[in-house]
Amino acid sequence: MKIAQITDLHIDLDGQYPFNIDVRKNFLDILELAVKESPDHLVVTGDFCVDKGLEEIYLWIKSHLNQLPFSYDIIAGNHDDSVMMAHVFELEHLLNDDELYFAKKIGRTHCLFLDTSKGFHSENQLKWIKRQLKSNTENLVVFMHHPPLKAGTPFMDEKYPLQDMHAIQKIFFSYPHNISVFSGHYHIEKTVVHKNITLMVTPACYFQISQKSAEFSVDHHRIGMRMIELEGGMVCSTVRYLDGNSVV
Repeated sequence: MKIAQITDLHIDLDGQYPFNIDVRKNFLDILELAVKESPDHLVVTGDFCVDKGLEEIYLWIKSHLNQLPFSYDIIAGNHDDSVMMAHVFELEHLLNDDELYFAKKIGRTHCLFLDTSKGFHSENQLKWIKRQLKSNTENLVVFMHHPPLKAGTPFMDEKYPLQDMHAIQKIFFSYPHNISVFSGHYHIEKTVVHKNITLMVTPACYFQISQKSAEFSVDHHRIGMRMIELEGGMVCSTVRYLDGNSVV
């Protein structure tokens, strides 16, 4: 089973170029690359919008995702509106209060799709995660926007981390099997292993942030996506890069 993961699109309104970047062209280029990789499924892990959730932007993104020759799932990031996303993408049945989280099997692998759009999980979501882990007896794959571990990146680790990181770690660490987590949010490529968690942070479709500076600094403008292979309990992944699209 091959899964493509893209994250941190930061799409703006038509004709707008945040940081002088053509974010819409970046997104379309990444989708074209994903199609060439021929995955069985696509997961988009949040921050669809550049600032805050806008229906117009969600509709534009959906119009392109619906043209893909494979299925897809979405989750929200901190620049998204989970309720609005659920409405536009016809996922209201997956809403839990104002959070969009769910579980499903992709191929033979049990996957959790979490909502960290508020920067943390609600108590109800944490209880739901505990129930999911209690009922599962195999290695697990989790898609979430915020990384559940610090990644050795001063700016993001200190200023924009997952606010309930210790709470979700406690739940994950108590699970007797391996958990592979695929996230975004940090605008970097990074792999971090701690106890039973293997965290893979996927680079953004916007720009990448310096992993060394304690202040905001753009590292480079290449854009990325991740290809994930799930086979017989084994998880493999590779990041693909493209040149980003700048507007002078």
